[in-house]
Amino acid sequence: MLDTSHTYRAQVATFYGVGVGPGDPLLLTLKAHQLIQSADVISYIANTHGHSQARDIARFSIQARTTPVQEVPVPMPMSTERTQANAAYDAASEQLRTHLLAGLSVVFLCEGDPLFFGSFSYLLQRLSEDFACQVVPGISSVNASASALQQPLTLLQESFVVVSGRHTDKQIESALNQHDSVVIMKAGRARPRILALLRKTGRWRDGNYLEYIGRDNQRLIKDLNQLEDQAGPYFSLFVVLREERPS
Repeated sequence: MLDTSHTYRAQVATFYGVGVGPGDPLLLTLKAHQLIQSADVISYIANTHGHSQARDIARFSIQARTTPVQEVPVPMPMSTERTQANAAYDAASEQLRTHLLAGLSVVFLCEGDPLFFGSFSYLLQRLSEDFACQVVPGISSVNASASALQQPLTLLQESFVVVSGRHTDKQIESALNQHDSVVIMKAGRARPRILALLRKTGRWRDGNYLEYIGRDNQRLIKDLNQLEDQAGPYFSLFVVLREERPS
C-alpha cells in the first residue's frame, strides 16, 4: 500500500520546477501535488489572454489548498522569435527573484517534464547560481503518446530519436531515414511539411498523429490519410514507428 503519511513541503527560498504531465490532472506525481499545496508562490507560463495550460492541469491541486497562494503568471508571446521570449524570461526571473530573496518558496509549473523542452529550463539558467533549486520530473508527451497508442517506443535493437517541427527539412528527413522510431514534437505549424517528409521518406504508413494528449479534446489519428494537410495546434506531435517490429 502507498504510504501517503509523509508530506513533502516546499522549503524556504527554494525554486522548484514541477512537471504536471501532458494534460490529465491525475498524472501529477504525489510530490508535485504536495509542493503545489505547500508553496508560497506558484508561477506558470500564460498566453496573451492570461490562460495557462500548466495551471489548468494543476487546477485541482491548487483548489485543494487550505491556504491562499500568490500566483505569478508569466506572459509569453507565442513566437519563434527568441528575442521576445528571452525578454519575457528575463522579466519573470527578476519577479521570481524578489520572492525568493524574501524567503518564499516558488513552484513553477511546466507541462510535461520541466527539463524536456520545458520553459523552466530558461528560468533555471537565470536563477540557479543564486538560489536552491529542485526539479520534480513529470510525464512527458512522448511517454503519454506511447500510452495512448498502446505501442512501445522502442523494442530490442530499434533506434529512437526525438526531433522538433522547428528543425529543418534536412534534419527531420535524416531522422526519419536513420532511425526506427521517431517522435516529432511541436508539429503544429510544421504539420504540412512533416506530412510531405513522411511521404518522401516512405514512412507515411508508419506515422501516427496526436494532439492535446490526456485532455478532453485529445485527438489520435493512426491513418494519416485522415489528417488535414494544414497547420495544427501547438500541442501536437507525430509518433513514427515501424510497421514491422522485432519480437
